[in-house]
Amino acid sequence: MSFKFESLIIWQKAMRIGEEINTLSYHFPQKEIYNLNSQIRRAADSIALNIAEGSIGQSNLEFKKFMGYSIRSLAEVVTCLHKAKNRKYISDNEFNQLYEESFNLMNMMVAFKKNIK
Repeated sequence: MSFKFESLIIWQKAMRIGEEINTLSYHFPQKEIYNLNSQIRRAADSIALNIAEGSIGQSNLEFKKFMGYSIRSLAEVVTCLHKAKNRKYISDNEFNQLYEESFNLMNMMVAFKKNIK
């Protein structure tokens, strides 16, 4: 038994990125606990949460709307990654890996959204 969204590759990848961001953010300085740390975690979690919520909606139009929220949350994560890199909280390597994963997921999500009829 499983939910429809659990079989979606975009949801699976969003879950993985969310966990990677969560782990990474533990290394941010204490002064960021209520700022960048909280922001990047909430945005990263929102990606998968919105995919799941939209997938059980009443209409495809509603699913498209939630996919839009999910895409915007991913853009927010990328912006937070830039901020973390600029503030030297993460290495170039960490940034590049998560940036590439985010870029690939963004492309998949945009294509998926376009194909919702």
